[in-house]
Amino acid sequence: MGKRTFCLCAVLLMALTLSLTVVQKDDARCKDHPLLTRMPDYWLRGCNNKQFDSYAFKVSKERKDPVEGQYWWLSYYPQSYLTTKPSELQIQRNYENAVKKQGGTVLWSEKGLTTMKLVQNGQEIWIEVRVEFTGKYWLTIVQKGGMVQEIAADAAALSQDINTTGHAAVYGILFDTNKSIIKPESAQAIAEIAKLLTSTPALRLYVVGHTDNVGGIESNIKLSQERAEAVLQSLVRGHGISPSRLRSYGCGLFSPVAPNDTEEGRAKNRRVELVKQ
Repeated sequence: MGKRTFCLCAVLLMALTLSLTVVQKDDARCKDHPLLTRMPDYWLRGCNNKQFDSYAFKVSKERKDPVEGQYWWLSYYPQSYLTTKPSELQIQRNYENAVKKQGGTVLWSEKGLTTMKLVQNGQEIWIEVRVEFTGKYWLTIVQKGGMVQEIAADAAALSQDINTTGHAAVYGILFDTNKSIIKPESAQAIAEIAKLLTSTPALRLYVVGHTDNVGGIESNIKLSQERAEAVLQSLVRGHGISPSRLRSYGCGLFSPVAPNDTEEGRAKNRRVELVKQ
C-alpha cells in the first residue's frame, strides 16, 4: 500500500468514525422540566408548553382522569452512537423512582406507560411517561391549576344574545375537574348574570349546564345538573334573585358547540348557558 493510499484510507476512516459519533443537539426552543432530568445520552427532540390545557391521564385499565393546568410535552430520543439502548422498563423505573424520591406516587403502570402524581409546594403535578421499544420516550406533565380568566361575561352582551337567539353561553364560570363547586374567579361572570336579571325584572331563565365528552354519559349529565344548580343557588343566595325566576338543567355532553377531538373544542363545550323561559 502506497503512502498516498494509506493517508486516504486514514482520512476516510476518521470521517466514518466522526459520522458515527455525531451528537444530536437539543431543539433550541426546548429545555428539561425543572422537576426531572433525562436519561443519559439522550437529546430533546421537541417540546410543547401551554399556560393552560387539559390532558387525560390513565389511572386504571378503563379510566382516564382529565387534569387541567400548565402543560408540558417533551420528546426524548437516544443519541445515535448508543450501541445498547435502555429498555422500556428501565426508562419507566428510572422516572418512577425519581418521582417517588420527591414524595410522589405511581398511579398506574403498564408496558410502555406510567402515570404518576406528586404534590410540591402545595401544587399538584401529574406526570406521564410513554416509552417506545426503540428507546424513544415522551413526558407529559400538567401542573394542576385554574385558568386565568381573560374574557368575562357582560350583562349587555348576554341580553343581546338572549334577545337574538333565545340563549347565551357563559364561559367565565369555572369549576375544578369533575366538581360542581364554583371557583372564586367566577364571581364577575355571575355578577353580570345577576345584573342582567336585576335590570330585566320580567326575565325568567333556565340555567343549563354542559360538559365535554370525557367520562361516562350518566356522570356527565349528573355533573352538568349539579353545576347548573350551583350557579342558580349562587344567584339566589349571593345576589338576591328570586328562585321562581330560575330553573336548572343538565344537558351533559349532548349539546356540543364544537368537536370534542381537541382541548379547544372541549373547553368550548364545558359551559353554562342561559336560556329564556
